[in-house]
Amino acid sequence: MKTYFITGISTDVGKTIASAIVTEALQADYWKPIQAGELDHDDKHTVKKLISNTKSKIHPNSYALETPMSPHAAADIDGVSIDIKQINAPKTKNHLIIEGAGGLLVPINDTQTILDLIKPDYKVIVVSRHYLGSINHTLLTVNALKEKGFDISVIFSGNEHKTTEDIINKMTKVPVIGRINEEPYFDKNVVSDYAELFKSRL
Repeated sequence: MKTYFITGISTDVGKTIASAIVTEALQADYWKPIQAGELDHDDKHTVKKLISNTKSKIHPNSYALETPMSPHAAADIDGVSIDIKQINAPKTKNHLIIEGAGGLLVPINDTQTILDLIKPDYKVIVVSRHYLGSINHTLLTVNALKEKGFDISVIFSGNEHKTTEDIINKMTKVPVIGRINEEPYFDKNVVSDYAELFKSRL
């Protein structure tokens, strides 16, 4: 069984939708170690709402913080300290999808970042969305992961931007799983369609 860690090049790039699609494609378990903000409508609720299979289990967060900010700042406001030793992947006999928070170098405390949550044997999926500066953010993210020796692939999120995608492909030389288009909405049917599309590439 494999563990996939889904990170983004920034915040709001489509990690949760990508996580739901990959979870559905593999009928995997889902876990978000650190959730900051929107606890009544958080990412695990979104994933649960978007998947159709009955095999996937949604695991509770290690840290559920009230404030929608970087984890280190949200934890400070909540009066807690994030201890990486308390963040342990749930035991499962299934594939596991782990969703990060924000980008790779988002701090979780004064010394550690989201990158420190990624174990050497995890497969890492980088969600890249086109905006001014996104090429730089994608290359920085992929190169940081390459330096650590991770198995990396990319999902593009949003409408096609050919020149951006082409240069990212040329300069990173990592596999592209596919693109999640700018859909009018995402529901179980749309997620299921993407899951079928991506399944063979995971």
